[in-house]
Amino acid sequence: MRIGQNPAKFVNNVAKPARVTVAILNYIPFISGFYAELPQVLHACLDSIAESTADVEYDLMVFDNGSCSEVKDFLRDELEQGRIRYLFLSEKNLGKGGAWNIILNGAPGEIIAYADNDCLFSPGWLSKSIEILETYPNVGMVTARPFRTNPQFYTATLDWAEKTEDVKLESGQFVPFEVFREFDLSLGQTEEEIRSHYEATCDHLLTYHGVQAIAGASHWQFTAYKKVLSEFLPFQMDRPMGQVKELDLRMNEKGLLRLMPVQPYVMNMSNTLADAVQEKARSKKTAERNRLLDMPPVKKTLLGLYNQIFRWYYDDRQK
Repeated sequence: MRIGQNPAKFVNNVAKPARVTVAILNYIPFISGFYAELPQVLHACLDSIAESTADVEYDLMVFDNGSCSEVKDFLRDELEQGRIRYLFLSEKNLGKGGAWNIILNGAPGEIIAYADNDCLFSPGWLSKSIEILETYPNVGMVTARPFRTNPQFYTATLDWAEKTEDVKLESGQFVPFEVFREFDLSLGQTEEEIRSHYEATCDHLLTYHGVQAIAGASHWQFTAYKKVLSEFLPFQMDRPMGQVKELDLRMNEKGLLRLMPVQPYVMNMSNTLADAVQEKARSKKTAERNRLLDMPPVKKTLLGLYNQIFRWYYDDRQK
């Protein structure tokens, strides 16, 4: 027999999800060897989202694909602190395809901004991705940095650009070599391979209704409409990795546009805290120090002390 009334019956309002869900897929089975620095990489990824996405309302969702207990404890703490809105903990590794089936079905937002756990974001990445997504028609996905993707995955994008009068299509070296090199280094390529790749390929720049974009996108980080992604579910992948380009290929075959901004807004850290992360940390400390020094009471006190020291050493000695 029921005792009393369920208190939930008297709740008149419930929380509504944000229009955008930022979804991170995480997998750190143990903390050694290849995965030794990945907890710090994950931490940097989540911190960069919090620091760079203030201009867009979003909910953060993390799907953990069978990580070790230390990592799961960290994610639970992030949930309790309110830094993660939705947390999925899988006992086993379902592979990327299996995780995508849950993430892309379960994310409550109208727009899903997906990323692997080794992405480092810069301010404006989400708003710029959404701008491209909402400006161009029939968009499949937008990846938040330019790089040279396999041309077979964006043939539909070029076909649309060539047939559409409102589009200006240009081909050339629109991505600076240093930006190109930064990304390819994270993939483990040599300087010689990177230079050869850069010189043998080019970028395809589209301008549509005043918004520029580079042709191409990738499965490791993308922003897309949930209703579009649902057309490709479920994913049937028989290996944990190695088949993820299936989404890239299927989107292109369906005629959907695959685009990237001209400026880089996201970096692939891979499995280590690269120089880019360390430089970002140094820049953050410098900015925090400068903000402290510019506070009126601090500035007045330090400048007053500086003037007094100057008088002690120079003015007073000349009397």
